[in-house]
Amino acid sequence: MWYHPARLRILLDYRPALRQPTGVGGYAHHLALALQAQLGEGDALTLFSSSWKDRLPRDAVAGASSLDLRVPVRLLNLAWHRLEWPPVELLGAGVDVTWSLHPLLMPSRRAVPFVTVHDLYFLDRPGDTAREVRRDYPALAGAHARRAAGVIVNSEYTRDQVVSRLQVPSERVTVCHPGAPAWPRRAGPSARGPILHVGTIEPRKNVGAVIAGYAELLKRDPSAPPLVFAGRMTGPPPPAPSGVRWLGYITDDERLRLYRDASMLVIASADEGFGIPALEAMTIGLPVVAAARGSLPEVVGEAGLLVDADDPRALAAAMQRVLEEDLLRAELADRGVTRANRFTWGASAARLLEAFRAGLARRRRDA
Repeated sequence: MWYHPARLRILLDYRPALRQPTGVGGYAHHLALALQAQLGEGDALTLFSSSWKDRLPRDAVAGASSLDLRVPVRLLNLAWHRLEWPPVELLGAGVDVTWSLHPLLMPSRRAVPFVTVHDLYFLDRPGDTAREVRRDYPALAGAHARRAAGVIVNSEYTRDQVVSRLQVPSERVTVCHPGAPAWPRRAGPSARGPILHVGTIEPRKNVGAVIAGYAELLKRDPSAPPLVFAGRMTGPPPPAPSGVRWLGYITDDERLRLYRDASMLVIASADEGFGIPALEAMTIGLPVVAAARGSLPEVVGEAGLLVDADDPRALAAAMQRVLEEDLLRAELADRGVTRANRFTWGASAARLLEAFRAGLARRRRDA
């Protein structure tokens, strides 16, 4: 029998973390770190990467090995997604578990496969997604998720979506929340700091709603702080009042500085599988105003103001309250820090390992 019960050899698709240390890339990197820290004797973690230009750093995760191919990622994805070839064993990986950081399987002859679903936006609005996602995910994600030994999701909201819409048995879906960053709480709430939005500027983020709410706020308070968008641009910025600033892509240090200086974080996303900026903001005590949809109520809870983000007056009223009510700012800061402490990479890595071992046990029983 190929299965060896005394060890767990994991192949993790680390490609999302090669260029972007935030979003899915950050999720891959931090869970890899936490996994490596919890592996037992005889267990092993291998980071998989494939790129023509970008090489995987040898020290990306201390203690983990690497399989780094000089193959264009789009070419490999086309072969994997449409032909389900080549299997990872032909690429040099002898492993027990493969873990893809997206909804489509990593082909393997023997390993137990796991996939990740961060959200199902690609089903609802495929035209707003990248070309490769649009080509493959809507057609293939459901079948791949049902064939996988398990599906990893980042929130209970996404879990419910995977069960109901992709028809994956609930016992095969494991919630592994992102963990809060190791940032200290800031000195105190800022009354007049910039109003901040963090995230890639793409249709899903619904930045037009944020701008509309800010325009309504300016009618009520012409001296309101500027609205700052920090994140990579996927197209030209939409029309906005003169108080709006576009910073583009920012580094980790710049993002932390923006959180420390801001008066609040505003998120109006049409859908979110989790909403990492909300967790980052709560970690340091920055008040959050968020759309009452997707996973955001699950993440923010009573630590922020949840509103109908498509109603400019409701969004403006929430922002105005944060700017003007000292007691509210202090309460939201306290609640945010407390809530952020619930989200840890270590706890998620433990659940992930449990799911991997359960998948191997099922394979052994069925062999």
